[in-house]
Amino acid sequence: MSNLAEIMQGLAVTSSQPLYQQLQRALREAIDRRLFGPDEALPAERVLAQELAISRITVRKAIDGLVEEGLLVRRPGSGNFINNRVEKNFAKLTSFSEDMRARGRHPRSNWLKRSEGTVTPEEALRLRLSPGAPVYRFNRIRFADEIPMCLEYATIVAACLPSLEAVGNSMYEALEATGHRPVRALQRLSALVLNAEQAQLLQAKPGDAGLCVERLGFLKDGRAVEFCRSYFRGDLYDFVAELSTA
Repeated sequence: MSNLAEIMQGLAVTSSQPLYQQLQRALREAIDRRLFGPDEALPAERVLAQELAISRITVRKAIDGLVEEGLLVRRPGSGNFINNRVEKNFAKLTSFSEDMRARGRHPRSNWLKRSEGTVTPEEALRLRLSPGAPVYRFNRIRFADEIPMCLEYATIVAACLPSLEAVGNSMYEALEATGHRPVRALQRLSALVLNAEQAQLLQAKPGDAGLCVERLGFLKDGRAVEFCRSYFRGDLYDFVAELSTA
């Protein structure tokens, strides 16, 4: 008996839900328990129906509901896959780590480089700093559940952190600890194709679609504290924003 069948059996013992809803619960639990890999297709609907001894109509109804929820994605001719895309609210200022944890994912980073120095002309203009002002630079690959999601190149005003080593997994947590976490930001989103270096670091292919996000973060008193340029895998990340006429 497969793990999915065992989950189904456990649900059916006490559940009064319709069978398709029980299957949806079983599939959600299987996904949460990582019984399916990030790029692995679910068993075919016919196979699921045979293995679980239920009708294909029931299987199709269960999967249709999960596709509507965004948990699964249907690829014609290939099957049904776990939807690994992340939707980021473009209007809400949260850190990468906070976004991933809110989705039940484990965030981590691989450091490419940490350094201290003085502002470049571009950084001085963006951060409104005088030439020669000290800054910290943090370059890293951001992961969610061991999947590389983006490359992050951040410049932080040095006065806002005690040292380079103060930043662990979350830069915003380190800034919050010193009372310098940004409370608002200007963000610019643009499309691009990944170059060879970016693709290698993100485990993608050169020429794959990507997203470049520039963020300038400000403190409550209006001072700029952070200038960050991030490159996201276009196949895994979506940015969404709620619009209104008000």
